[in-house]
Amino acid sequence: MTLERIFPAWKWLKTYSRDDLQNDTVASLIFTIMVIPQSLAYAMLAGMPAITGLYASIVPSILYSLFGTSRTLAVGPVALSSVMTASAILPFAVAGTEHYATVAILLAFMSGVFLLILSLFRLGFLTNLLSHPVISGFISATALIVVIGQLKYLLGIQSEGSTLFPLVSSLYRHLGSTNIPTLILSILSIFSLVMMQRHFARFLGMIGCSKRTVQLLGKSGPVIIVFLATLAVANFSLDQVGVSIIGAVPEALPSIHLDHINLPMVRELIPGAILISIVGFFGSVSVAQTYAAKRRQDIDPNQELVGLGLANIGSALSGAFPVTGGFSRTVLNADSGSRSPMTGIIAALFILLTLLFLTPLFYYLPKAILASIISISMLKLVNVQDLRHLWNFSKKEAVLLLATFFVVLIEGMETGLIVGVCLSLLFFLWHTSHPHIAIVGRVPGTEHFRNVQRFTVETHQSVLTVRIDENLFFANARILEERLQQVVSENKEVKHLILMCTAVNMIDASALQSLEKIITRLADAGVQLHLSEVKGPVMDKLKDTQLLKELNGEVFLTQHQAIKALEGCLEEKA
Repeated sequence: MTLERIFPAWKWLKTYSRDDLQNDTVASLIFTIMVIPQSLAYAMLAGMPAITGLYASIVPSILYSLFGTSRTLAVGPVALSSVMTASAILPFAVAGTEHYATVAILLAFMSGVFLLILSLFRLGFLTNLLSHPVISGFISATALIVVIGQLKYLLGIQSEGSTLFPLVSSLYRHLGSTNIPTLILSILSIFSLVMMQRHFARFLGMIGCSKRTVQLLGKSGPVIIVFLATLAVANFSLDQVGVSIIGAVPEALPSIHLDHINLPMVRELIPGAILISIVGFFGSVSVAQTYAAKRRQDIDPNQELVGLGLANIGSALSGAFPVTGGFSRTVLNADSGSRSPMTGIIAALFILLTLLFLTPLFYYLPKAILASIISISMLKLVNVQDLRHLWNFSKKEAVLLLATFFVVLIEGMETGLIVGVCLSLLFFLWHTSHPHIAIVGRVPGTEHFRNVQRFTVETHQSVLTVRIDENLFFANARILEERLQQVVSENKEVKHLILMCTAVNMIDASALQSLEKIITRLADAGVQLHLSEVKGPVMDKLKDTQLLKELNGEVFLTQHQAIKALEGCLEEKA
């Protein structure tokens, strides 16, 4: 095992230059300034003190930079994993308490351990169980729940619940106690953030800023809004009229109180830890692969499990909550001009300096601003267009998206994702158990064979070719038997039946037994069964079976050879 395999950072560190360091330092400073409000907001979303968002951005970022394989992915607090964290912890503790923080730290540690176990057994492929419709429905529903959950901060009221109906019911009961100053601040914040997103970069260009400056500062609108809102609350004492603020920042990291932890709690947290790990890994790898393709780099999914696993363990040791690689965080990192993972290390040091010297500045930061940032970013994840596209392409998959969406809204994230995965597997089994089976013929003047219902082709009344477009296994073995029996009974003059195996990559024991039955039944009807286009790995499996011994026909390398040989044989007999 090479050093680069154990310590992926060595691959880029051995060619790292002073110019790279200068560039990454500037990029890190810009990235830090822009990511601080986001980190604070996502910590609040996880039910943790806002400052723990900065705790979760230091050690995890350093560990991933050293042990991950993406040169662009930025690891830290992410909206989706934060809300999943809150959902997993709320059954055990009340948000804001020491017990809650202890459970969050334990959850981060368990997530990290689970990811490392997946890497040990090279099980990164498990994320393939999360189909696009399931992920789309899950993310849209989760984002909607998050936005509804943030209304309590935007209105300055109390509310409880983690699913749609309890949340809406609680908000309705407390609506009469809306804090007007908080509501006004929220409206102004949301309006300002939207305007900044749409027009700030254009404004910088209009006042003569360089293209590079526009690119770097165009996304810094939230930083300016946070600064102005904090200044307004401090100068006008808005906290005295009910505007909720961050308040005093603790000087020490949260500690784990072991008396709060017991074995039943650990067992009950396992599903949540697994869910957070898998969904976080899926999102991280998707983002990492996107940027790797753009920059002509490569990533190792199993090593990504190691990097993310260590990042979560580092987050737990920092007194924080589960982290992962985020899309918006990575976009900020790339737009800041990052050249290497060193940006993550330097940015972590800048955030550490912020924690050491600048935390008093967060005292008057209003929670409504952080809720505004969360709401705007999460609304972008509610993807109605995806449903339209799926409905036009595959109504089954659109139904899968809708089912996941509504179950997440009504029953919660864990139940919704489990239902979505189960439905995906059921749809897959239904599809593979009803394979496309076509009668094919030769396209005139060629060696190509196509479906007789789609093309004008040549056929022979005594030779019938059937093509199955699926692997042969227990779920479709009986269907194949019935279909071949049907086509033979409908074509009384057939003497030779060729099973064209172009799309067959696997034959299991059930399918093997079915093929043996087919040979016997066809022989009783005076029909020989032949195989064509059998792939090498499949043929290797068949060599030591009874099938080839009982086969009353031949195995042809190509379909063209099969037709040529059988037609020639029939002509000689005639």
